Amino acid sequence: MTAPKSGALPGAGAAHAGPSKPAVRNGGDLVVETLSALGATTVFGIPGQHALGLFDALSRSPLHFVSSRVENNSAFAADGFSRATGDVGVLFLSTGPGALTSLAGLQEAYATGVPMVVIASQIPLEGLGARRKGMLHQLDDQKASAANVTKSQRLIQHASGIPSAIQDAWTEAISSPQGPVWVEVPQNVLLDPIMVPPVEDALAEAFDNPPRTELVKEAVRWLTEAKRPAIIAGGGARRGKAEPWLLSIAKKLHAPVVCSPGGNGAFPWNHELSLQSWVEDRYVTDVLEEADVLVVVGSSLGEVTSNYFTMEPRGRIIQIDAEPRVLESNGPALGIRADAGQALHALDDALSGEPRNRPDWHGQTPEQLVKDTLAKVQARLDSQDLAKERAFMADIRAAVPDAMQTFWDMTISAYWAWSCWDSRQGQFHSAQGAGGLGFGFPGALGGSVGLASQGKSARVLAVSGDGSAMYSISELATVRQHNLPVTWLIVDDGGYGILREYMEGAFGQATATELARPDFVALAESFGVPARRVAPEGIRTALEESFAAEGPNVVVVETLLKMFAPTHLDN
Repeated sequence: MTAPKSGALPGAGAAHAGPSKPAVRNGGDLVVETLSALGATTVFGIPGQHALGLFDALSRSPLHFVSSRVENNSAFAADGFSRATGDVGVLFLSTGPGALTSLAGLQEAYATGVPMVVIASQIPLEGLGARRKGMLHQLDDQKASAANVTKSQRLIQHASGIPSAIQDAWTEAISSPQGPVWVEVPQNVLLDPIMVPPVEDALAEAFDNPPRTELVKEAVRWLTEAKRPAIIAGGGARRGKAEPWLLSIAKKLHAPVVCSPGGNGAFPWNHELSLQSWVEDRYVTDVLEEADVLVVVGSSLGEVTSNYFTMEPRGRIIQIDAEPRVLESNGPALGIRADAGQALHALDDALSGEPRNRPDWHGQTPEQLVKDTLAKVQARLDSQDLAKERAFMADIRAAVPDAMQTFWDMTISAYWAWSCWDSRQGQFHSAQGAGGLGFGFPGALGGSVGLASQGKSARVLAVSGDGSAMYSISELATVRQHNLPVTWLIVDDGGYGILREYMEGAFGQATATELARPDFVALAESFGVPARRVAPEGIRTALEESFAAEGPNVVVVETLLKMFAPTHLDN
């Protein structure tokens, strides 16, 4: 019998025999050794034919593997792990269809700036270079498919290059602007015996990304002369751990602060200068337009934060972001390319004492302005028929412990949460970066795994609609297999609720928004996951009881929620 060539695996007919462990180390060992040396504890993914060398090596490593049921959900889980812990999420992918299926999840991580290292397998080297050998999973250029959703892409062609390539990828992932980095390793490179010694250490330190000195001086000059400074804090403020300097600067300037959905939690919710996260209300937009100097930190001033591009600031803008392509993309500004934490630290050090001009918002103090603006926002809500929605969100907030992290899908409850959710000591995570469906549950799954890896309380909450829940329903098997303490709230309104509302508002009727869906309670129970169905009025008690239970559980609420009326359509 002819022995298989280097890098080959037994065909389907021989699969029952099972591959034997290699007598010597191979490229897969180098991958897991390097990741372990860099501090990785957990890997997400799904095995595949060309990636078997990776997974065999896992059996000889301390890394904990969490197998999802769909690669897109594996990407969301690695994303959630990183958001919950601040560590790098690690994702193992198979070749071709498996790799491509992950791309929507990677788009969310890329848009939101979540550090991840993605190890994708590849066909053997002999099939690369645009040759069409008819190999299973073969693509003309697999890494090109990831170019729009990752910071960079690498193809490793020799085992000796694995440690340095992964170390470089890790460094790039954690350097601001953070994000996912793609590394490909061909099947034979993973499987062939190697002479490279075991990896003993690996070091990855984020590149420094400070602001330019002259730009800090100019920004300080503007701010010390400002009479009506205001601040928008985006997701970059959280990723840059800029919270202490943001608070200090706001106090020094007496500047109102509003957080974007991604920046939720960057500034204390109930501070006397906090406009909270009501960026979609025109009263808040008016304040930002009236500022004579508007500091935008870690935000592109994108669709939601600009109240759907209706905000037109009349003053000067200072925009701080680690991603240079963001700067001035939605208006002229003093653009400062820097990590948000480093930039605000420098600004805070340079700002001394009281500003030159006492803040004056046309006869009001900033604190009075904030109080009056929030009162106007609440009065606007009071004038609408939203008692059910407001009680529902308040009951969820009352049930969730202050330090619990929450993960929100693109659903009406999440759109409410973007504006009204006080994250307190927990963290608020949503999919507003790319806006795709299916993030909430697998993101929470990964977050729970990550918190447990740090010895912290691992109970988390995921919130989905019935439409988005179907994107990740298979992960009920994952949370059951790993007995993860994830509580999944599914708000079932029988369709794509927000799209229904948009279409009815725009066209008078909705088309293709109604959905046949399963009995979510029976379906969860079929996976061995406890579930219950409750009325909206019972959500607080149901969640409190679910949080106190062991392992995963599901709460289903059948109700139709409405959004508050948009304030941008008449502007």
